[in-house]
Amino acid sequence: MKKSVLSTVLIVFVLFLMSCGGTNSKADSENDLADYGDTADSGYYAPEGDEYADSDGGYYDSSDTGDTGYYPGEEGDYTDTVDSDYWSDDDPEAGDDIVSPEEPKQGELVENEWVETAVENTSTFSIDVDTASYTLIRNYLMTYNQLPPKDRVRIEEMVNYFEYDYPQPEEGKPFSVTMEMADSPWRSDTKLVMFGLQGKQLAANEIPVQNLVFLIDVSGSMYGADRLGLLKKSFKKLVEKLNENDKVSIVTYAGSAGVVLDSVSGDKKETIISAIDNLEAGGSTAGAEGIQTAYELAEKNYSKDANNRIILATDGDFNVGISDTDELVAYIETERNKGIYLTILGFGMGNYQDDRMEQLSNAGNGNYFYIDSERESDKVFTVNLMGTMFTIAKDVKLQVVFNPAKIAKYRLIGYENRVMANEDFNDDTKDAGEIGAGHRVTAFYEVFLAEEKPAENPETPETPETPETPETDPEEGEEPAEPAPDEEEPAVEPADEFGEDDFIILKMRYKEPDEDISKYMDTVMTSANILAEMSQNMGFASSVAEFGMLLRDSKFKADSSFDAVLTRAKANIGKDTLGFRGEFLEIVERAKTLSK
Repeated sequence: MKKSVLSTVLIVFVLFLMSCGGTNSKADSENDLADYGDTADSGYYAPEGDEYADSDGGYYDSSDTGDTGYYPGEEGDYTDTVDSDYWSDDDPEAGDDIVSPEEPKQGELVENEWVETAVENTSTFSIDVDTASYTLIRNYLMTYNQLPPKDRVRIEEMVNYFEYDYPQPEEGKPFSVTMEMADSPWRSDTKLVMFGLQGKQLAANEIPVQNLVFLIDVSGSMYGADRLGLLKKSFKKLVEKLNENDKVSIVTYAGSAGVVLDSVSGDKKETIISAIDNLEAGGSTAGAEGIQTAYELAEKNYSKDANNRIILATDGDFNVGISDTDELVAYIETERNKGIYLTILGFGMGNYQDDRMEQLSNAGNGNYFYIDSERESDKVFTVNLMGTMFTIAKDVKLQVVFNPAKIAKYRLIGYENRVMANEDFNDDTKDAGEIGAGHRVTAFYEVFLAEEKPAENPETPETPETPETPETDPEEGEEPAEPAPDEEEPAVEPADEFGEDDFIILKMRYKEPDEDISKYMDTVMTSANILAEMSQNMGFASSVAEFGMLLRDSKFKADSSFDAVLTRAKANIGKDTLGFRGEFLEIVERAKTLSK
């Protein structure tokens, strides 16, 4: 009897010990991994055995990395071993009060495949002027000495990070179009096609008044010099550029959302800067409530003659209220039609929600930047943001029609998240990207010329000798629409008719910032656009695209190499006023070393 009782007691005791120690078993096993100087709650790592105060009120012992540390996973990502749990201010020991944020959900990027022009000769996509992917990649490589996760490599955002020397548009046009074709540097049997759009610069008297809402994440995960500290410095740079006609509101969110300032004149800089300086991090992350409050405030202070915009600064870790990305996207989509734009600025690493930020910015007719340093803050807040905040054309769609007699196959490089159905081109209810004042957009296709198509391709049918050019009527399968010059209908484009020397027709639809009906323009690529050698623009931009394919280990990379990227980038570095092209060479060198 005594043995039975003793056995029972021992079993209960062992189970108790297992339940107490199980939570930290993973953290303990990883305790010896390298520290990368950034934690979920503090932005720094205390020496082993020391304690530091967490912004939420709890104390964490740095010898227990299960609560704080981020470590590189197999794919180079950073993994928080306990999901960055945030303790309640009341009792950090109470397990019931722990709130676990939603796990990061990176969107799987499936590369665009080769398409036979005999099967489908039309490709449609929305433009993209975001640059966050490039900055994230730089941070992984240069700060954390890690190759970036493949799904965070968005080639179009890498290419569009850099400035290119495109001409200003003609009078009355929102943007100019540059078209070039040259030999592919990574495949001897293909060509590269580059399209470059240059947005018009606005004169001082054309710049609209700004009605801005700063939506700032002050939750515990934003604590640290690289998060809230860098955020404060960044917003103060923007405030210095405001004038008396501009208005600023500030909404913050942590456990709940609150209004800090409501429509304060831009010349009251001390008031605005003081409010920014007084921000402190702590608590959970009611991001959805903050977004809702910001839109309500922006709508209340809306002016039809102003640039009405919310600027959301966050690490994207929403864990209170609506935390599902699809629900947030749906909400933002219902709000964007009120003429209020959304710009997103990302900060921090570890639990950073890149995929979510990209989706939200796309839904909100806005732009997405990632700030990893004060130097990047200078670039974004003095160059990029000031341009993209003033939209000159919205819902910009490109439709590329390939002449099957000239081009056998094509594939769009990047823009995987921006591909649209061909019938959406003429549908003005379909949302697309925006171009800001002075902004540039660059896109690449890789193509097989008809006479250079491989003799055998078991996956796709052969191109007919005399292919018929498919019609590009937007309502496929229906009767063609009667061309009526009705001001209430989108402009009707002419039928696709290729001349003897025509390779590609580039069609563009866009809306004026305050209009809902699209305008149409097009341009044709002929043999005159085929270059014996790449231009400086194309040479550097294609090196960035090739680098992206290497980072993604693209199945289309062919003969791509880091050495080829470096050689072509150096030869086409051009006027590097801000030094970012020179920095690109350093980044490629680091990736080359890490890839060995």
